[in-house]
Amino acid sequence: MHYTFELGPIRPPSEASSILLRLTRNCPWNRCAFCPVYKGQKFSLRTPEEIRHDIDSMYFIAAEILKCTSESGIINGSLMQDIASTHGIGTEYIQQVAFWLHHGMESLFLQDADSLIMKTTELADILKYIREKFPTIKRITSYARAHTVSRKSPEELRQLREAGLNRIHIGMESGSDSVLEMIQKGVTAERQIDAGKKAMDAGFELSQYFMPGSGGTEFSGENARESARVLSAINPTFIRLRSTIPVPGTPLHDLMLAGKWTPVPEEDKVREIRLFIENLDNITSVLKSDHIMNLIEDIEGSLPGDRSIMTGVIDSFFNMDPDDRETYIVGRRTGRYRYLRDFRPDRETEILKQDLKNRYGSLDAAMLEILTNYI
Repeated sequence: MHYTFELGPIRPPSEASSILLRLTRNCPWNRCAFCPVYKGQKFSLRTPEEIRHDIDSMYFIAAEILKCTSESGIINGSLMQDIASTHGIGTEYIQQVAFWLHHGMESLFLQDADSLIMKTTELADILKYIREKFPTIKRITSYARAHTVSRKSPEELRQLREAGLNRIHIGMESGSDSVLEMIQKGVTAERQIDAGKKAMDAGFELSQYFMPGSGGTEFSGENARESARVLSAINPTFIRLRSTIPVPGTPLHDLMLAGKWTPVPEEDKVREIRLFIENLDNITSVLKSDHIMNLIEDIEGSLPGDRSIMTGVIDSFFNMDPDDRETYIVGRRTGRYRYLRDFRPDRETEILKQDLKNRYGSLDAAMLEILTNYI
């Protein structure tokens, strides 16, 4: 037996300590205008046999690491190389499992973009097999399309939940039908609501994504208000902010070049987020700004109680001197600051800011150039 397992390209930041198990390859929709990840790649389902092989490989590698570290408890490069040489295993697989072991083997993420598109019975069997092999696992998570979740019956979703799937991440992106059509999401706002409610009713933890700026300047206000309306109807466990970036090579970037979509400037995206938070109504979701694409990562809290704290963070940004706001934007986008609370004016960032303005004509133009290289 060859002890290998297949890895897809992405996972949510919240799954950094998870082992990755690939059930499908690429995305069955693959038309979203903003997404560069799977373009030009054909979607395919992996067979249950292929998936079980990967689980068995992970199990074997984990067992070998535990056996070799039973006395010292230390995993090092020499030990991993010994296991690799003895069993003909690539060190990259051993490193993945060793990292997972270090974090307690508590979480597993199903790849790629829409694992729930598998037949429910097959997916349920895989989930049970994972739990059987790795009883230490506390959480199994997957991406899913709203369209796919909406097509599952309540009974099918409960079956998957009972088989061991804990959390689903759905990329809502926008609650505006105008924006959803423009970014080619392939789903309506009402179907987003249906899918979200079904997932919550089945007992899943649900992460929903909102993309500030996805409607461009043309739909900025509508994007905020309608997205808040949809998420208020769902009341997901988590709401995650993912600010929009027109990545070169994507249809959204092409729309921008054609003058059919105007990127929202940095400060206006923050205003859009504030309007979005203001319009979230009667929900208990946790809101997170947990991604490098977002200008202000400090925005985080539980609704409804922390609403004023989150809008207060935004207000503190706008209460800054305009020149300091620009300096923070440059510092954040060039890795000098992670959080708004980290901001301290410094000469180096001031010089860089002026240089960027001189080179690109404006700070907005400079930031757009920097942001398009983020993903």
